[in-house]
Formats: sequence, C-alpha cells, structure tokens
Amino acid sequence: MEKNIFIRPATNADCENSQKLVFSILREYGLEPDLPGTDVDLTDIETHYLERGGIFEVIEDEKGKLLGTVGLFPINDETVELRKMYFSKDLRGKGFGRKTLERMIEKSRELGFKKIYLETATVLKEAVALYEKFGFKETSEKHTPRCDVAYFLEI
Repeated sequence: MEKNIFIRPATNADCENSQKLVFSILREYGLEPDLPGTDVDLTDIETHYLERGGIFEVIEDEKGKLLGTVGLFPINDETVELRKMYFSKDLRGKGFGRKTLERMIEKSRELGFKKIYLETATVLKEAVALYEKFGFKETSEKHTPRCDVAYFLEI
C-alpha cells in the first residue's frame, strides 16, 4: 500500500514532531539524541536553517504524519551541510533517500554552493552506502561526537 507523500518547507511548528522522529530513529540505531548540542537545530528550525539561507523540509503522508526530514545548513558562502536526513521505516527501502539526496544536491547548486559536507555514523549503513554511491568522499574534518565519519561532495 503506497501512500501519497507530500514534501513541504518546515517551520518552527514542526520542531516537536521533527525531534520525535529524528530521536526515535537515532535510538533505533543505538545513537543518543543531543538536544543541547548536535540537535539544537531542531529547537528553532527557522533560525538555524531559514534565516541562514538554508532549507529544512518535512515529508508527510496524506494525514500529516511526519515520515522524514532533511535540511541544508549553510556553513559559509561555498559550503552547505546536509543535516537531519532521516526517514521513518515507512519510507526506507523505497528510493526516498536517493530522491531526497538528488533534490538536496540540486537545491545546493541552485543556492550557489560548491560543496556539500555531512557527518554520519557508520551504524547508519544505508545512509553511508547512499552517500558513497553518489560520490561523496570521506574527510577527516569531523565535529559531531555521535558521528564517526564525515563526507564532502564537490558540486
């Protein structure tokens, strides 16, 4: 049974549901949420993403149930960080990761960025495989405690 899926820009009204989704997925993979640190961006999406010139999107079903999140967080004029790309079990394995990553790469180009940076945990095997398939290269530059690998892609 395939649901109708809707993608829309997030607002601060989405903070609580985004936290619940992201934190449940982190815990599913044995990772701990860090609201005062790594995950503080989910307390004020508008300030952390939109006011910086980035984007944050939510993916919902026809009833408004949150199924996924993704954000582009500007680091500087040339580099944007791909953050909070998480999908509920309902979306995994159906090509949404690939489609979302393609869309985020295109949006990064449209916004004028030349490089996409991201950090992840190798326990998120599907994500790591996806990034590597898209040509992301590993880098030693890493800042997030729960993440053990960082990647970049020249675009």
